[in-house]
Amino acid sequence: MTDRSHRTRASRPLATAAAIAGALAGALAASLLPAGPALAQLRLPTLPGSDRLPTGDLVRRTDDLMRSSTQTLVPLDPVRWRERLADRLLRRYPDQLQRNAADELVFIGEVLALPSSDDARRALLARPGWRLVEEVRLDGLPLSWMRLHAPAGTSSSALASLIAQLRAGDPQGDYDYHHVYVDAGASPAPAREPEPKEPTSATPRATPETPPLPAPAERRVGMIDSGIDATHPALRAVALTRHGCGGEARPAAHGTAVASLLAGDAGADARADFGSALPGGRLFAVDVYCEGGKQAGGGVQAIAEGLAWLARSRVGVVNISLVGPPNALLRRVVEAAQAQGQLIVAPVGNDGPAAPPLFPAAWPGVIGVTGVDARRRVLAEAGRGPHVALAARGADLVAAESNGRGYVPVRGTSFAAPLVAGLLAARLPFPDRNASSAAFNALAREALDLGAPGRDEVYGLGLVEAPSRPATDGGRR
Repeated sequence: MTDRSHRTRASRPLATAAAIAGALAGALAASLLPAGPALAQLRLPTLPGSDRLPTGDLVRRTDDLMRSSTQTLVPLDPVRWRERLADRLLRRYPDQLQRNAADELVFIGEVLALPSSDDARRALLARPGWRLVEEVRLDGLPLSWMRLHAPAGTSSSALASLIAQLRAGDPQGDYDYHHVYVDAGASPAPAREPEPKEPTSATPRATPETPPLPAPAERRVGMIDSGIDATHPALRAVALTRHGCGGEARPAAHGTAVASLLAGDAGADARADFGSALPGGRLFAVDVYCEGGKQAGGGVQAIAEGLAWLARSRVGVVNISLVGPPNALLRRVVEAAQAQGQLIVAPVGNDGPAAPPLFPAAWPGVIGVTGVDARRRVLAEAGRGPHVALAARGADLVAAESNGRGYVPVRGTSFAAPLVAGLLAARLPFPDRNASSAAFNALAREALDLGAPGRDEVYGLGLVEAPSRPATDGGRR
């Protein structure tokens, strides 16, 4: 398969996205429903950055994390889980990843740069010791940037100072680490780390990455996550188009679970307590992790290239069940996708109610989703704040099990987000700036107001539920 995100080492001017933020004013944020006591309060504000590493959601077997007395998954301790996940990635890729001065997971010595002018670009390349790794143009979005490597031997603290110097010298440009975003919790780490998988002829191949023009009434949705086990009964009937990993299928627990909640449809074989938001929909799935591979995944560049592919594929709603820091380059990409009429849906994360916001959920225009249990109580570990837009079931539910035929209990805001994304996708199959606002407002009108009257920082505008999801007990208006 051919990846149309162009990479060259040639010296050509970089495109900028200076007009994107202004264009957004006419898109989602500016056209939110103007009337109604709850909806009139919704804002998509600019939020302060977060210096914390993301925590993870949970996909685990019942006997690991279920309390026998209540049959409810035990919430994770955010700090312990976050550190364990980061340590696992660092142990798996010690030659590629490190913690930066802010304790964020990043690629060693790498900087992503989007200079504001040709002069700024030339000045950057003239810095002694810097190496241009590649130049990337995101075909489908009006953006390109450089990926550079700092001078050999640059320490973590020294790299932080160098990035600060780049920002000060070109305040209209964007310069940041090559951050790693976390897939919000796959299966527990195995006792022995898996060996890297080499491509084999027996490995299932992805469907073509350049899909045919869609039918007018096609129900379609996109996701950026880890890989999907398309052989699971809940996903066999899904029209799946994959991207990433060189066309290889590399199933993973988190991606499989999210995909099943987004568009799964197991028919008569489904468990009574399983349901998805867009059964029978066409799923465009980007794997940014390539489970078991030799290259560390989850980087900003992989996510950006996935968003560009989804833009080329004309997908209207994209679920990104990932969390991480406020990377400046990724924010540009999200803004570019929004300016073309895409709706981005993301979980608010599981760092707890007092934690700083996580991204992309906290960026303006992104639909931040929190999770509730079967009694419509917000998850104890869910993030809070003005960026919470909607709530959906994030506990007391099951999802497809990777590399198996069964279903596993899942918990976390990561699994609430696809339920919202699927409902939005039913209203917005293709990118459209005006229709994206209308789709969000239509879903918001259906939300069940929870918590304080009107919009609040715990439940947002309220709870939305997929029609196929079993009814919950309790709750209140």
